Amino acid sequence: MTRDLLAALGRLLVLLSIALLIAIQFVPYRVSNPAVVEGPQWDSPATEALARRACFDCHSNEVNVPWYGRVAPLAWLVRDHVDEGRSQLNFSEMHLRQEEAHEAGEEVAEGHMPPQYYLLLHPDARLGNAERRALQVGLDATFGDDDGDRLAHGEDHDD
Repeated sequence: MTRDLLAALGRLLVLLSIALLIAIQFVPYRVSNPAVVEGPQWDSPATEALARRACFDCHSNEVNVPWYGRVAPLAWLVRDHVDEGRSQLNFSEMHLRQEEAHEAGEEVAEGHMPPQYYLLLHPDARLGNAERRALQVGLDATFGDDDGDRLAHGEDHDD
């Protein structure tokens, strides 16, 4: 009898888990792509192409959401990651002050961006050494370096 009870509880647990997975699909917490308001004034088309390949899926309003990014609970993790990325730098909203833009080149040069966990699922975003250096130089030319020599659209610091 105990074995039958454990089997029944196991089946009930599986059914409840399936029901929960189905129910959480209705939680509307997914990545959305608001309109692109204003992009950067890129130093070159090559910099823009590298940034689109390696950065835009987290730092723009032009995110390409993979299939797993549409299925909860993974969709929630993707949304959280994109929200965090956009809060640091959003290439689609350059009309707003992007406080961290001048650090973008350094983040790329130091290997912090794109992050390793992202590259595991997005190998096309992987940068070779020459590409990493070209993106760093291009981002510095577009946004200024870490010393804040230039911000987006050539604005000066208010310090």
